[in-house]
This record gives sequence, structure tokens and C-alpha cells, in this order.
Amino acid sequence: MAATVQVVERNGASPGVQTVDPANLNMGSDDSYEIVPATYPITAQADGHAFEKWLQVYVSALGGSSIIDNIKIWLSSLGGGWATGEGMSTNLRTSSYGGAETYADPIETDSLVADQAMPESEPAGANLGIGGALVGTITSVPSYSDYAILQLDVTAATPAGALNAKTFTFQYDEQ
Repeated sequence: MAATVQVVERNGASPGVQTVDPANLNMGSDDSYEIVPATYPITAQADGHAFEKWLQVYVSALGGSSIIDNIKIWLSSLGGGWATGEGMSTNLRTSSYGGAETYADPIETDSLVADQAMPESEPAGANLGIGGALVGTITSVPSYSDYAILQLDVTAATPAGALNAKTFTFQYDEQ
């Protein structure tokens, strides 16, 4: 039997409100889960940003496994590509990992922790830690990974309206 693993999104002022298995990770000018971007558009300016998304991998049952580790997150489809001036920042990295173990209020200005480019292909190794380390493991439940922080970035050159939908892949190993 496989482990029960889901994505969790946390929103709002600390300690935040947790949503298990959100239907989408839409980003915009509101710090809520499953937002409608047309209702909460990002203001394109010289340096515009959506609210950060604070995500964790949540393991509620190990099934027949004893260890969950090697968590990787990346954009597996750009849905037709990036629009002019559009990009995504993250804290995910495969080396020099600083971790994001503690939740902080999401911001709409330039992220203080999402300072890396979002990977667009599968990372060679884990890029999201557990317990502050890329080599961390989950061995009991319920348990969470560290936070993956994502922020959509736009500029004044980014076209108004809906942008291409992107697909995130979350991968982990079970032993």
C-alpha cells in the first residue's frame, strides 16, 4: 500500500490557515487558496509580484513505507511558455539549502526567501528539505516537509489578462 502524500497550502497571518490538497495554485493579488486570478489580478509595474504561495508536502499515512525523502518540485509544463516579463521565483534549491522550516506571513512585494529561479526540469536531487536539510526523512506521521515558497513575478511588459497555465510536479521517494 502506498503512502498518503498531499500538498498543503498555508495562507494568512501566522500561524495561517492550512488547506490540504488545494484544487489549484493560482497566484494573484490576494493571499488565499484557489483564487480566481481575474478577481485578484497582479498589478503589472516595473517590478510586480503575486502574493507568495507557502506550500508543504504532507504525509498523513506511510502505508507500507517506512521512509519518505528526496522531495523534488519543478515546472513540468509551461503551458505554451512564459509571457513577456513573466517569471517565477522560489526558495527551492539542490545545494546551499537554507531551509524554510518556519511559516512567515506571505508578502506581495519582492520575496525575501524566494530568490531562486523556479526549476523547469526535474532537479538532479532533492530541492525541498525535511527538517531543514535536503537529506531529511519522514519516518512517522503526520509529518510535513519544509516550506516551498513560490512567487509569480511580472513587469510592465507582461500582457494583461490570463497567462499560460503552468503544471507543477511534486515527486518523492518511498522506501
